[in-house]
Amino acid sequence: MSTTKQLVLVTGGSGFIGGHCILKCLAAGYRVRTTVRSLKREEEVRATLRAANAINLEDLSFVEADLNKDDGWAEAVSDCTYVLHVASPFPDATPKDENELIEPARDGTLRVLRAARDAKALRIVITSSVAAIHAGQTKPGSKKVFTEKDWTDVDAPGVNAYEKSKTLAEEAAWAFIRGEGEGLQLSVINPALVMGPVLAPDTSTSIEVISRLLNGAVSGCPNLSWGVVDVRDVADLHLLAMEHPKANGERFLCMAPPAMSIKEMSLALRKELGDKANKCPTRGIPNIVMKLLGLFDPAIAMVVPQLSQSFVASNEKATSLLGWAPQSNVDAVVATGESLVKLGLVKD
Repeated sequence: MSTTKQLVLVTGGSGFIGGHCILKCLAAGYRVRTTVRSLKREEEVRATLRAANAINLEDLSFVEADLNKDDGWAEAVSDCTYVLHVASPFPDATPKDENELIEPARDGTLRVLRAARDAKALRIVITSSVAAIHAGQTKPGSKKVFTEKDWTDVDAPGVNAYEKSKTLAEEAAWAFIRGEGEGLQLSVINPALVMGPVLAPDTSTSIEVISRLLNGAVSGCPNLSWGVVDVRDVADLHLLAMEHPKANGERFLCMAPPAMSIKEMSLALRKELGDKANKCPTRGIPNIVMKLLGLFDPAIAMVVPQLSQSFVASNEKATSLLGWAPQSNVDAVVATGESLVKLGLVKD
């Protein structure tokens, strides 16, 4: 058993970020409890972590809890010193009713916060998104450098349901701490597009970008650029925000600048993966074509407002205050591709 008495709750243990957070916490000597919506997934998650060379798996336990229900959360946070609230819906298309995303994200976050407060946890770290920082504010050719001081205006044109959900959930978390926190400490991580080693075939929405490129599911590269960060670095930053005294009351923009275009991702995969990436496109897709395709494909419609936008951001706060040192965006993209190939998720 672990020599430490400290117990960490990681919500969403079957998820991409959640799984890597569990790996990091176990490796650091913590006992970990994680939530899943059904305990039937426990053996599946354990097998996935075991395949990823997890250590101290005997220090991992599971509890059933759903962000849409109150049941299970008191048990989940009981005796926990820290909580990493990672679980949150991330769709591949905009829902017809934006509240299908907003309510689970906001209300689920508040459920976890109340439970953590009532259990006398020391600190909770919440996974937000850069979507809560810059959505609706990036402009073609803009020189503005986004930092943690910036907030998304949910009423701005082009802000989608996911971006609203992350912004409103984070705003609700900070309001809760100010008004009802009773000493509970809060740190927030705002990751860009999360790439890196995939642990299981059940991939996250962010990984679909690389999967589509490698499998030839897109005929060209749309004029899109996103911030990128490796999931292992996201997990590292969660651990730093959990432990570091100066992280209390702070939010941290989590990406490896600069932003990468779809074409840059495709070229990086071709260069490093060779024949495995020969389906990756290199020619561009005009914006007008993307807009027309968006009329028929909800996944494309979701990104149309982001065409030709410039996103420049700084991770200086995390690197200088906490000593965070992320690997390059290219390394993150290539690691994603390598893991998809290893898992047999790239077609010959």
